[in-house]
Amino acid sequence: MESGAQGCEIVVSGKLRGQRAKAMKFIDGLMIHSGNPVNDYVQFAVRHVLLRQGVLGIKVKIMLPHDPKEGKGVKKPLPDHIQIVQPKEETPIVQPYSEPKERKIEPLPQQMVHPQQLQQQQQQQQQQQLPPQPQAQLQPGAPGNLVYQ
Repeated sequence: MESGAQGCEIVVSGKLRGQRAKAMKFIDGLMIHSGNPVNDYVQFAVRHVLLRQGVLGIKVKIMLPHDPKEGKGVKKPLPDHIQIVQPKEETPIVQPYSEPKERKIEPLPQQMVHPQQLQQQQQQQQQQQLPPQPQAQLQPGAPGNLVYQ
């Protein structure tokens, strides 16, 4: 803790006092136990000590601090740590303006014609080009009532 850790946990288990095995837990500071940040923030070590009465197990967990420069701690912040960024000041728009475009679109070299006028011109051209065609006439009693001339 004096070296800058956020928290630490030490578990000593085995025959500590007397013949019965016990486990003693010593905790100081902040320690996270679940989630993906455990993989980044918590360092874990286990050692076994052979004594005359039996084996003593020692587990040590150390939670590292958040350090953006990644000197002694972890670069990634904890998910529950939130930074509020002040919004940028915007200048108010006093008068509307338009920005010039890079390239101007020029009109077609043809004269601009309204769609209805164009349709009328096309109909007039078709009437001038086509000669009148013979039409079928109905005669009573003829098979199919159609006779072509």
